[in-house]
Amino acid sequence: MTYKILVVDDEPQIHTFIRISLTAEGYCYVGAQSIEEAKTIFNQQRPEVIILDLGLPDGDGIDFLNYVRHSSKTPVLILTARDQEDEKIRLLEAGANDYLIKPFGVRELIARIKVLVRDLVINEPVTDVIKHGALSLQKSTHQFWLNGNELALTKKEFAFIELLLAQPGNLVKQEVLLKRIWGPSHQEDTHYLRIMVSQLRKKLNNTAEQPFIKTEAGLGYRLNIVTDPEDQ
Repeated sequence: MTYKILVVDDEPQIHTFIRISLTAEGYCYVGAQSIEEAKTIFNQQRPEVIILDLGLPDGDGIDFLNYVRHSSKTPVLILTARDQEDEKIRLLEAGANDYLIKPFGVRELIARIKVLVRDLVINEPVTDVIKHGALSLQKSTHQFWLNGNELALTKKEFAFIELLLAQPGNLVKQEVLLKRIWGPSHQEDTHYLRIMVSQLRKKLNNTAEQPFIKTEAGLGYRLNIVTDPEDQ
């Protein structure tokens, strides 16, 4: 799964720094520069983790934390320049999962995020079967079906489809796919993806009228869900 992380901060340089760091680790970055913008994104996209600055143009970040806690246990990492013990206690009592004192380094930031994601994985139910539209797969048995008919996929083809099926309709960046399927040392080998996707499209009878896999040139791929005829 590619975890979506909402970064709420009004400093453009912080957004740039964090976006680059998150993307390099395979996370999906979403940014907001105010509480109101953050509320809209939170309600529409439901991020898995929130990185929240306290000093925002339309209020204290604690206000947004309180808003999130009314309806969600989404992990929240607070960014703060305030290093007093009373302030740290206030943040934790308000519902923050962790805090990071500015200025901070990329390694510490990623380490804190990985802890939050690890706890998220431990607490979330394990899904063995993923189904969307005409496509479905079962992880434990490494089986894949199109309109109820089983297709034989290679391990890499199965991993590709699993990543896209986990977030149907959303763009999965090619560097994330390469890292997850071939490993960190192959993040520039985009031709690997092109060849494999071409072979996979043939197996799926992918056509312009029925494009299961959509290419976003230079960015990545997204799954275009085609409805199972039996569900129509």
